[in-house]
Amino acid sequence: MFVRRLLLASPILALCLIAPAAGEEAKPNPATKLLNRDIARHKQFLKIVAKGDAGVIFLGDSITHGWEGNGRKAWAENFAPLKAVNLGIGGDQTGHVLWRITEGKELEPIKPKAAVIMIGTNNMGGHSAEQIAGGVEAIVKELRKQKPNMKILVLGIFPRSPNAKDRIRDKIKATNAIIAKLADGKMVFYKDIGEKFLEPDGSLDKKIMPDYLHLSPKGYEIWASAIKDDLQKLTN
Repeated sequence: MFVRRLLLASPILALCLIAPAAGEEAKPNPATKLLNRDIARHKQFLKIVAKGDAGVIFLGDSITHGWEGNGRKAWAENFAPLKAVNLGIGGDQTGHVLWRITEGKELEPIKPKAAVIMIGTNNMGGHSAEQIAGGVEAIVKELRKQKPNMKILVLGIFPRSPNAKDRIRDKIKATNAIIAKLADGKMVFYKDIGEKFLEPDGSLDKKIMPDYLHLSPKGYEIWASAIKDDLQKLTN
């Protein structure tokens, strides 16, 4: 089920994310800085989208990129029929995705019905939860600007680390709590499927995430099963 929240007015949300302390000037969010991604895979994307045949796009980092590896079977069964296009690049942060959909013009030739976004885990080391959520917000706002008729499914950042009490788990939860507020239930939707990857005690099994970050074939099956019905609704 979608988690639907009223979309906060942009000025208010921006204030929540980067409001300065008393006596300080507002600082630019480093998670929204455009990071050049003019690499071979990006150039490959430009050739793919030039064909104009994209019903759904998946935007993200190596976890999304992995639909072409461990997720190949689940992708073919669930998303290929929707004419889905994988726009995931390993190592991407929010700033890379922002560059790709602006300066990189990856979306210019296509008119997808829906987009799936799962980004932010590579920002965890250098940015705060508020900054990371601001980066995701900037991506959503740019997508809404460029493709106003495209519906957007924002996924909560997946859990990582085998230990349920690891600090990064708390940071992911804090980031996701802010990201969830981007949903308006009309064009932007939020869904957190993280719990589906976890054991009852909150730990991660290597059968799902062999390195406690990237998904196994079974992990991709879980992901596909969790959102396939949502995408059917968003593309109908």
